Amino acid sequence: MRALLLILALVSSPVAAQSYPSRPIRFIVGFTPGGGVDINARLLAARMSELLGQQVIVENKPGAGTNIANEYVAKSAPDGYTLLFNSSALAINLALYRNPPYALRDFAPVSIFTESVNLLVVSAALPARSLQELIALARERPGALNYSSAGSGASQHLAGELFKLRTGTSIVHVPYKGSAPALTALIAGEVQLSFSNTVAILQHVRSGRLRALAVAGAKRTELLPEVPTMKEAGVEGVEVPLWFGLLAPAATPREVVGILANGVSRAARDPDLRRKLVEQGADPVGNSPEEFERQLRDEVARWIEVVKVSGAKAD
Repeated sequence: MRALLLILALVSSPVAAQSYPSRPIRFIVGFTPGGGVDINARLLAARMSELLGQQVIVENKPGAGTNIANEYVAKSAPDGYTLLFNSSALAINLALYRNPPYALRDFAPVSIFTESVNLLVVSAALPARSLQELIALARERPGALNYSSAGSGASQHLAGELFKLRTGTSIVHVPYKGSAPALTALIAGEVQLSFSNTVAILQHVRSGRLRALAVAGAKRTELLPEVPTMKEAGVEGVEVPLWFGLLAPAATPREVVGILANGVSRAARDPDLRRKLVEQGADPVGNSPEEFERQLRDEVARWIEVVKVSGAKAD
């Protein structure tokens, strides 16, 4: 069946490209509204609607660590009208879950829209005011602290497991159905800490509801320059790069993938949109399908090693 779909796609691709798009396009997002993935998807959808001359709709299908959305798109018609907008969670899932209902070969990477970083943030009510104070508190009270994530398989989950491994601490993972409820729980004090991307947490850090202790990346973010990297704060090996990108079902005609990639690239270069993205802590990218595919394959291989070393499991 898959081979038949591929043959049909190749035969019809010139015709498809000439008429594409002729109706609204859907971006399927595996997280609830309000988180970093959803915010990026909506910013891109608005600009792509203008560039492609057809409405681009964001549809949220949260649950199962984005596996519901991933499977839905993987099994959708490869016509360019049902697309997946996801993050590094896709690569992590392919490493974390033993038998996910889809494989890397089920997707045609289109383009990475933006990149960002995860920060370790704590509730303002927690007495820890530095990374070392947090580690000391966690060691003093093993199993008493909880960290939230956007779901098993989200980048926050793996960041949390890496942090526990590198610091020798016992902290309980509490998965939620998206970044927004995970942050709500943190702000409300239901959990004590979380790893979250700059796009989602910046306003809460600036308002004082959350306290940022460290950047889980190779360098500091210009939006919070006072926050050290994990390495600067004394913890090595906790770097969790984060991307937000667009993918299509595998047999989507190459010409259609090219049209979509060009749209993402143009959106990422748009001066007004770039300014909005940078202000929220996201770096515009807009790379090619080939570049995205190479990065995705490399990431899956790297996360397989991380899962093996950390012992992380899908809760």
